[in-house]
Amino acid sequence: MPQPNDSATVPTDSHSPPGKNPGKGTAKPSFLSNLGADLPASLVVFLVALPLSLGIAAASGAPVMAGLIAAAVGGIVAGSLGGSPLQVSGPAAGLTVVVAGLVDEFGWAVTCAITVGAGVMQLLMGVSRIGRAALAVSPVVVKAMLAGIGITIILQQLHVLLGGQAAGSAVENLTALPAAITNVELHSALLGLAVVAILMAWKFLPASVRKIPGPLAAVVAVTALSVAVAPGVERISFSGSIFDAVALPSLPDGTWRAAAMAVITVALIASIESLLSAVAVDKMHGGSRTNLNRELVGQGSANVVSGMLGGLPVTGVIVRSATNVEAGAKSRTSAILHGVWVLVFSALFAGLIQLIPLSVLAGLLLVIGAKLIKVADIRTSLRTGELLVYSVTLVCVVVLNLLEGVIIGLALAALCVLWRVLRAQINAHAPAGAALPWRVVIAGSCSFFALPRLNRVLHSVPEGQDAVVELNADYLDHAFREALVAWQKQHRSTGASVILEEHGTTAFTDAEDNTPQRQDPREFPLPPRTSWLPPGDNPTADDDGGQPPLRSILLGIDKYHRRHADKVRPLVQDLTESQNPDTLFVACVDSRVNPNLITSSGPGDLLTLRNIGNVVCSDGRDASIDSTLSFAVKALSVDSIVICGHSNCGAMKAVIADAEGSAPALGTGFDTWLEHARPSYSALLAGHPVARAAEAEGYSRLDQLSMVNIAVQLRKLEDHPVTGPALASGSVQATGLFYDICTARVVLVTPEGIEQLDPGMAVRS
Repeated sequence: MPQPNDSATVPTDSHSPPGKNPGKGTAKPSFLSNLGADLPASLVVFLVALPLSLGIAAASGAPVMAGLIAAAVGGIVAGSLGGSPLQVSGPAAGLTVVVAGLVDEFGWAVTCAITVGAGVMQLLMGVSRIGRAALAVSPVVVKAMLAGIGITIILQQLHVLLGGQAAGSAVENLTALPAAITNVELHSALLGLAVVAILMAWKFLPASVRKIPGPLAAVVAVTALSVAVAPGVERISFSGSIFDAVALPSLPDGTWRAAAMAVITVALIASIESLLSAVAVDKMHGGSRTNLNRELVGQGSANVVSGMLGGLPVTGVIVRSATNVEAGAKSRTSAILHGVWVLVFSALFAGLIQLIPLSVLAGLLLVIGAKLIKVADIRTSLRTGELLVYSVTLVCVVVLNLLEGVIIGLALAALCVLWRVLRAQINAHAPAGAALPWRVVIAGSCSFFALPRLNRVLHSVPEGQDAVVELNADYLDHAFREALVAWQKQHRSTGASVILEEHGTTAFTDAEDNTPQRQDPREFPLPPRTSWLPPGDNPTADDDGGQPPLRSILLGIDKYHRRHADKVRPLVQDLTESQNPDTLFVACVDSRVNPNLITSSGPGDLLTLRNIGNVVCSDGRDASIDSTLSFAVKALSVDSIVICGHSNCGAMKAVIADAEGSAPALGTGFDTWLEHARPSYSALLAGHPVARAAEAEGYSRLDQLSMVNIAVQLRKLEDHPVTGPALASGSVQATGLFYDICTARVVLVTPEGIEQLDPGMAVRS
C-alpha cells in the first residue's frame, strides 16, 4: 500500500542531506487551506461521536465520562499521530464486551492500566513495522466477531431498555430475558423504543432534516420528552466535569497472568479493528493512503494517554470515519477538531449529559448492535464456502468470550484453508467403450496427505485394463510420486498400459529427488504428440509393433475433447458465421513451425497460407497464392501480411543444392516450385544487406539464405497487383519474421537487416 503523502507525514525511511529541503518543489496543503472543509466536517463528526461515546461507556460498565475522555483523546492524539489522514478514533462498540468483562474482573482502575499496556504493545508493533502483519486475519472471522459483539450488545441492552440490570454474560442475559420482559418498566421501554423508531425512520426523512445526525436528534428529542413525561426514569449520573473524572490507573493485585492476557486481547482487537477501518476509509476517498505502521503508533499513543487519564480503549471507528469523509473532510484537522469539541462540551455542558435516560442510550446501542450484524456478510460467507467459520466464530464469541471466539475462528479458518489447499481431487472414470482406457484424473496439491485416497482410487482400476492418468498438480512431493510410480509398475505387470499426461505447473520427474515446491502458473502450448503417445503409437520409438498412423491423430482428438474442447468453445462462439482475421500469415509447410504458437494467436486471428519455402509469386504464376492474397486483402481486409521463414529450412537446402548441381530428385513439380526461391539465392550471392546482418550475428549460410528469402518475398508483395497498392496506401503493412528452431525465438527481418525481438538473444551462441 502506498505510504501517505499528506502534510502531516514525516519521512521515516529516508534522510535528506544537510542543507537540502526534502519538500522543496512539492506543494503541500496548509492548515488554513483545508480549514473551510475540515471545520464543518469536524462539527458533524462531533455530533455523531457524542451520543455514541456515552452509550458505549454505559454499556461497558465504565464511568460515563470515560467515553468522552476516550473520544477527546482519540480525536486529538490519534488524529495527530496516526497514519490515516481521515480516520476518526474513539471508543468503539467492538470492545464493549471486552471492557465490560475487564471491569467486572479487575475493576475500573486496573482496566485503565490494561488500556495503557495495550497502547504500549501497539506502539511496539508500529515501531517494529509489523502493521501489515496485523491484517493477516481472515475477514470472515472479523465479520463474525463484529456480529457476535452486536448480538451480545443487543442481549445486554435489552435489559437496560426494559428498566432492569444486565447480567455478566450473553447466555445469562438470554436466559433472564423472559423475566425482564415480565417485569418491564414501561416508561423506560417506551423511551428506548422511541429512539429505535426514530433511528430506523431517519433515512426516510427529507434531506434537509437528515443534515442533523440521526443519533444526536434521537437522543436529544427523546431526552426532552422524558423530562416532560417520565421524570422518574433512571438517568446517567456522575459528579463533576470531565476533568473531575480523570483517574490514574492501578496495577493488578496478584492477577498478572490474567491481566497480561487482557492486554494482548485489547491490543490485538483494537489494532485489527483500527487497521481494517483505515483500509476501508482509504477506499472511500482519493487522497493519501494510510501508513499502517504509523497508524499503530498513533492508536498506541492514544490508548496510553486515554488509559492514563481514565478513559476507555481507543480504536479507529468506521462509523465516525465514514461520516468524516461524507462530510467533506480534507485532512486530519477534522478528526483533531472533533476531539477538541468533545473536550469543550464535556467541560462546559456536563450537566446536560445527566438528563439522558439510560434506556435512551440502550435504544441507541440496540441499533448500533444490529448494524454490526450484516446479512450481506452471511450471504458472502455462504457463497464463498465460509459459513461454517462464520457461524462457529459468532457462536463462540457470544457463548464463550471475544478472545476465545476469535482464536477458535482463526484456527477453524486455518484448518479450512489447509483442507482446501492440501486436498487433491482424485477420481477414476470407467471407459465409455471396450477399446478405450480407464481415466484417472488427479488435480490439486499432491502430497502424502492424499495417499490414502490415491491408493483407493488407483486400485479401483481393474487389472489388465489400460489406463490414462491425467495429472494436473500445482504441488507434488516425493511420497505421492513414489506411490503413483509403484502402482504404475504393478498395473503394467498385469499386461496393461499406463500413460501419464501432465497438465499442471509442476513436473512429475522433479519430485523424484528435488525439494517439492509450488511453481508459477504458466501458459504453455501443447507438447508434441511424440512426448505423450504410448510407445506403440510413437513414430520415433524403438519398437517393432506400431499402431496404424491414424491412431495418433485419434488419440490427440480424444485428448482435445477431454482437456480443451470446453475451453475452446467460448472462444469460437462469435466465429460461427464469419471470420475477421487481422493478419495473413505466409509460412513454410515445415511441421516444426506453428504460427499460432509463436504469435500467441487464437481461433480467428490468423489467415494462414503455407507452402514450401514461404514464398509468394508474381501475378498469374500461381492461382493458389494469388487467390489467397486477393481473399485476404479484398474480402477480409486484413491489416498486415507476415512472411515467416525458419532455421534449417529444407526448401532453402534444396535451393543451395540445385545451384551446386546436387538437387534432390523430387520431381518436376518441385523443381518448378523452386523457381520462386531461386532469386533469393542470387540476392545472397550479391551480398544482400540481410545476409550481411545475419552473418554478423553468427547465423549459418543456410539460415542467411532463409532470411534473405524473407526479404525478397516482402519485395515481391510490393510488386504484386493486389498487395502493392494496399501497401503503398498504408492500409496494409508487411512484416518479415524468422523462427529460430533451436532457440525457439523469433527474429524480425526488414528489407535492410534483422532485429532481435528478445533482448536476451541479441548475440547468437
